[in-house]
Formats: sequence, structure tokens, C-alpha cells
Amino acid sequence: MTQTPEELYKEGLERYKAGEDPKNLIPLFKEITNRSPKSSSSWISLSWLYLLEQKPKSAHKAAKTGVKLNPDDPQGRINLALAMLEIGEKGVRPHIDRAQQMIMADSDWLEEIKNNIKDGFDRRAEWPSLSRVKSWLFDV
Repeated sequence: MTQTPEELYKEGLERYKAGEDPKNLIPLFKEITNRSPKSSSSWISLSWLYLLEQKPKSAHKAAKTGVKLNPDDPQGRINLALAMLEIGEKGVRPHIDRAQQMIMADSDWLEEIKNNIKDGFDRRAEWPSLSRVKSWLFDV
């Protein structure tokens, strides 16, 4: 029996949390976005995996799609800002400002974003763009 995109997404997240290499998870998340192209969380997760693998152009495309589908997801805005920084695109600040507004208004999002940033540094220790975004979000 074929798994639904939702089941595949849950499986992918569990594998990621268990420490699986992002490079191994990219094909799974690409399949999920192909099967469920309106799933913003799948696009946002795919963009994060691309960022971890230092593929900013692919991350940018996936993050743009995720933000277009759900402009009110702070992680999507952060991923888009990271990808923009890494490819040298202008216009990062509005995404940072919007993400900051959202996480300061919702303690669950705040904790999630803090955890994701920590995870980003755990998986990619030297990440100048993430350092910049972290300081913009939290060093106010």
C-alpha cells in the first residue's frame, strides 16, 4: 500500500529528528512536494534540507513556494531570508521583520524557531547566514 503524502512527511520528519543526513531526505521531500504541491510545510522543510546541504538556489526556489503558499509561517520566511542571503539577493529585511513579529506574538513559534536555529548550527556549525539571521531575530 502506498503511503499518503502526509504519512511520508511524518516519516521524513521522524527520520530527520533521528539524525538522518539531510542529503538522504531531499529525495523524499521532493517526492512529497510533487505529490502534494500545495503543502507549504513540505516546501519549507525541503528548503531547510537544501540550506543544510549548501544548495541555496534550490533552497530559494523551495522557500519561495512555501512562503507563497503560507505567508504566515515564520520558518518559511526565515528559510527564504537565509537562501536570499546565500545567493546575494536583496530584500531580506521584510522577511526577517515579518518572522520576528510572528514569533514574538506566539511563544510556541518562538520556541520552535529557537530549536530550529540550534539544530541548524548542530548540523552545519559554520553558517554565517544563520548567525546573521539569529542576531537580527533575537539581538534586539
